[in-house]
Amino acid sequence: MIPYGRQDIAEADIAAVVAVLRSDVLTQGPVGPRFEAAAAAATGAAHGVAVSSGTAALHLAYLAAGIGPGSRVWTVPNSFVATANAALYCGATVDFVDIDPVTRTMAPAALALKLEQAERDGCLPDLIVPVHFAGLPAAMAEIAALAARYGATVVEDACHALGAHDGAAPVGACSYSAMTVFSLHPVKIITAGEGGLVATNDARLAARLRLLRSHGITRDPAEMTLPCDGPWFYEQQALGFNYRLTDIQAALGLSQIGRLGAFVARRTALAARYDRALAGLGLGLPRVPAGLASAWHLYVVDWPPASRAEALVALRQAGIGVNVHYIPIHLQPFWRARGFAPGQFPVAERHYAGALSLPLYPRLSDDEQGFVIAQLGALCQAVKAAE
Repeated sequence: MIPYGRQDIAEADIAAVVAVLRSDVLTQGPVGPRFEAAAAAATGAAHGVAVSSGTAALHLAYLAAGIGPGSRVWTVPNSFVATANAALYCGATVDFVDIDPVTRTMAPAALALKLEQAERDGCLPDLIVPVHFAGLPAAMAEIAALAARYGATVVEDACHALGAHDGAAPVGACSYSAMTVFSLHPVKIITAGEGGLVATNDARLAARLRLLRSHGITRDPAEMTLPCDGPWFYEQQALGFNYRLTDIQAALGLSQIGRLGAFVARRTALAARYDRALAGLGLGLPRVPAGLASAWHLYVVDWPPASRAEALVALRQAGIGVNVHYIPIHLQPFWRARGFAPGQFPVAERHYAGALSLPLYPRLSDDEQGFVIAQLGALCQAVKAAE
């Protein structure tokens, strides 16, 4: 089976993990801070805070932004459910903004209209969370300007987009946001096995994130409110979580981030080959607006909805592990029970009806990609013949 995504593990990655396993410290040791520093440098942010998953990163970023009971969080329906779920973990209410049909990220025009209505209704959001779908940055300058006009904080869900560029700056530089969240899951751009990262330029937010990821506990005497009884002393200053990344995972992430440029370059080359080979098949192909550079986490084509399910089954039977990204969050039973319904976000729903994610990862060989292209061509011909 050729999967839609998979990790790229080199001997250097294995050696880095083994070195930690042979050391005296497996967690809360020196490798975690080294990985955070390298990740901050790669994203252009002043601070990087590593945690146990991308979901944990979203949860802590929302909490650090002050989200809690009574808060309102807006994101897009075209994402994995964690983007919205993390707001519920904080006690917030969630609403969605429809996507742009070309970028499949938050549509500034839809956001502007929704903000105008929310101002009239007295229910403006506290937090806006655009999602950089498939590795392509959202229209952050426009979204940030709208958020500032209406007094909302912005957190970027860049779980797909480590290594992408928004104009002259890397995604994660937080040029338009308070924080940017990344995932280190095996199918993402780099992996730590599991893991997440929050990038920020705000030292206060970074300190809050570090406090919350480890039970709300500090061992720094300079941060304590009570007299320090001795070197064993610690204070719990907030209700935090055990969201730490182990040194084992951090070692893998640190080794991988050194190849970030190579990973993105290979993904970009594979995407360009898909662009060329699939151009005449009548499929909707992903487009990257001028001035942006995608990290190409996913290559999602728009297949004719009437035959999408049949095509997916046929490709999987041929050994090609295509997938669908994403079922709109608001269509899930959990969210329908909270008042959402089909038809509310029509662009996201139309995207879902034809979305088909093709294999795309650094170790996808030219021959494997050629096989995928050939199978797609044959299927497209069969669909046209049946029309």
